Amino acid sequence: MEALEHPSPLVELINALLAPLHIHVPDHIVFSALICLIVLVLGLIVRSQLSVENPGKLQIILEDVVSFFVSTLEANMGHKGRQFLALPGALFVFIWLGNMMGQIPGLGAPTSNVNVPFACAITLWLYYHYQGIRAQGPINYFKHFAIMPGVPILMAPIIFAIEIISHLSRVLSLTLRLFGNVFGEHLVVLIIASIIPFIAPLPIQFLGLIVGTLQAFIFLVLGSIYLSAAVVVDEHH
Repeated sequence: MEALEHPSPLVELINALLAPLHIHVPDHIVFSALICLIVLVLGLIVRSQLSVENPGKLQIILEDVVSFFVSTLEANMGHKGRQFLALPGALFVFIWLGNMMGQIPGLGAPTSNVNVPFACAITLWLYYHYQGIRAQGPINYFKHFAIMPGVPILMAPIIFAIEIISHLSRVLSLTLRLFGNVFGEHLVVLIIASIIPFIAPLPIQFLGLIVGTLQAFIFLVLGSIYLSAAVVVDEHH
């Protein structure tokens, strides 16, 4: 994707500054770091203006966003959902900002590089396994991978292998779904823009806003489902 687009002026500037150190930073790393910087600055601004009696417009918007995250988690996990807000919420914000960044001239979507969706997917995968082990204990947690109600104990090795493959496939599914949608949308825009520039790509870019938001939401929902199955194991089995 990056090879098909014109180099970003921001990336060229950063690499020019780092050239004496013989360091080259890929586009997706620059844009990912920019997202982190935006969130950090925004967080510091909101923190300095927090008010219970007279909240500002930005604080109200962010509170509504957090409430949406919490309601989504609690819809899949019950009252336990709130305590797992940090990582799924952070992934939603990062993925959404990354997808939206691709619609800004001079910038690009880090999520259109397969390494970024993979990093998000493996982070979520490791997180829900960690929380499952923490909640159930390692023996009880992995026991549910092999022993299921109504299934003969002799089938345990086969069931365990199937469960391992199923969990590993989640990383691939999350990665390819996000990468494929973002990369595909940007590729279509580039093709159309090369034929009829300016106006013709606008409908596809508008669709990209919707798809980009939907992909971030899918990460949030699937994350809450995976966490629910890992943390509330006894209720699901």
